[in-house]
Amino acid sequence: MIENLKFPVAGMDGQGPLVSLVVPVFNECGSVGPFVAAVNAAIAGSWSGAEMPPRFEIVFVDDGSSDGTRETVRAMCRTDLRIKLVSLSRNFGKEAALSAGLKAASGDAVIPMDVDLQDPPELLRPMIEQWRAGAQVVNAKRADRSADTLFKRSSSRFFYKTINSLAEYPIANDVGDFRLFDRVAVDALNRMTEHSRFNKGLFSWIGFRTETIEYTRPSRSVGDTKWNVSKLLALALDGIVASTTFPLRIWTALGALISLSAFFYAAFLIIHTLAYGVDTPGYASLMVAVLFLGGLNLLSLGLMGEYIGRISKQVRGRPLYIVSDTEGF
Repeated sequence: MIENLKFPVAGMDGQGPLVSLVVPVFNECGSVGPFVAAVNAAIAGSWSGAEMPPRFEIVFVDDGSSDGTRETVRAMCRTDLRIKLVSLSRNFGKEAALSAGLKAASGDAVIPMDVDLQDPPELLRPMIEQWRAGAQVVNAKRADRSADTLFKRSSSRFFYKTINSLAEYPIANDVGDFRLFDRVAVDALNRMTEHSRFNKGLFSWIGFRTETIEYTRPSRSVGDTKWNVSKLLALALDGIVASTTFPLRIWTALGALISLSAFFYAAFLIIHTLAYGVDTPGYASLMVAVLFLGGLNLLSLGLMGEYIGRISKQVRGRPLYIVSDTEGF
């Protein structure tokens, strides 16, 4: 970091602790400028001139954008020494991009944020005050989701209820990636080697002293969502598989129950045949049994395939992401 340069925005050039804002971007050429302006305004309005504000850096992670996002951020880096850029070689997904940002951030505290301004920069001071009071993780929880569609609210509620009923370490309800991490928590996250990345589960797993602040999430003011139903479903599946092996244990118990039932039914058939002779076989009941057990076998194989596929990714040892170049470090 460059310590002695004077920056144009109040609160950016103080001698307080360094806070890194990590911002993954993908085709957000028109959003990065308004985001930086909003952060500057929030910081200037949150700390008075008489106070000792923290220092800030903004680490953008370009996740293989095909528009002018990379060039736009690169130009900003050359005029504002607080702004950094990590460019990935292709699109690796938001979970990998966020991991790259956490790795690149050098702050005493790190705050992941979305570039669409749905993570209000005005919450930076309350989060930092909780951190200075001793919290090592500060969660920003959405207190009201009435602005979301009915489908999004229902699917989100179902997801959190499902994963928290299965996971060994439940994740915080209605808390996204917008949270503050102390350096010790960031270092712990950077040591994680999972390739099927589900950051919310990792955030919960590391523990540390956690505080929560609530806020009402504003509507999206810039950019468009890059999430669709298929991507959300894939993320939910990654979350369940990465957080627990309980689904495998379900099939172990179910298989044992079916085997036990089959044993008793076989014993019943033997005794019944010896006592009363052979009945006319029933085609319908036979097909129902075959289809039922065949369906269970295919379902259990598919579930095991999900785990085995992730094991295969892990043992290949490929990096989670590839950095093509950086700017401003």
